[in-house]
Amino acid sequence: MVTQAVPARRRRSGQWAAWGFLLPVSLYLVAFYAYPLYRNVDLSVRNYTVRSFVMGGAQFIGLDNYRKVIDDPTFAKALTDTVLFTGVSLIFQFTIGLALAVFFFQNFRLSATLRALFLVPWLLPLIVSASTWSWMLNSDSGVVNAGLHTIGIDPINWLTSPHWSLISVIIANIWIGIPFNLVVLYGGLQGISTDIYEAASLDGASPWQKFRWITFPLLRPVSAITILLGLVYTLKVFDIIWIMTKGGPGDSSTTLATWSYQRSFGTMLPEFGPGAAISNLLILIALVCGLVYIRSQGKQQNR
Repeated sequence: MVTQAVPARRRRSGQWAAWGFLLPVSLYLVAFYAYPLYRNVDLSVRNYTVRSFVMGGAQFIGLDNYRKVIDDPTFAKALTDTVLFTGVSLIFQFTIGLALAVFFFQNFRLSATLRALFLVPWLLPLIVSASTWSWMLNSDSGVVNAGLHTIGIDPINWLTSPHWSLISVIIANIWIGIPFNLVVLYGGLQGISTDIYEAASLDGASPWQKFRWITFPLLRPVSAITILLGLVYTLKVFDIIWIMTKGGPGDSSTTLATWSYQRSFGTMLPEFGPGAAISNLLILIALVCGLVYIRSQGKQQNR
């Protein structure tokens, strides 16, 4: 009887310890994720004004805010700009990051120092990076136009031209995102056994063949999670665009993230409901992308 009671008490104490470790994480998720998401959904299905936002009592209107947002002519432009901003940024960030990871994997002299210097854009606060790029791309006093002038190219209105504003914020975002791709992909390369490369060299494989048939396939799981994290991060980028162009001129560089802020806080009469609806659509897009990634990874593991 005594020997049976002791293990039972140990099991119960282990369960209480497990719940004790789980409780802080659960409270954190509820306080900083679940409750804000619930409030955002509640904002999107009610007719909130400044008064009702403070005093309460906003009228329930269902999906009217979502219909209002989708019917707005700005929605198509913001969605297109979001897709372009995200897609072009991911392609260049991943491609350049992978090229740099393979380059630094050669472990030449000063490779560690140079690799550390490439982390500077990632370590800087976004407001510093965006302000620096705003100064560099300034039409009158920017160093980019000064450099173009020396080779005979007319100055470009990077931040004030509807044709160049989106390109400008994409360039800045690519520069900021390259170090993240470099670090993650470099870590993935370190997980590939050198014996495979040695065997390929004995078979007469060229550097390109090694990359095509060894590096890239074995790096696929790391590449997938890198692209997914980059996708989720880039979809919600707000700081860079807002500091550099504020989504303008007009709506030429407006994404769903900046449009949501404009509707919620950027006007004299804030529209909290439509702003929350836009952000919920952005969350839904990110969720769908995450589910597609999980499903594709499950299919690869089952092969």
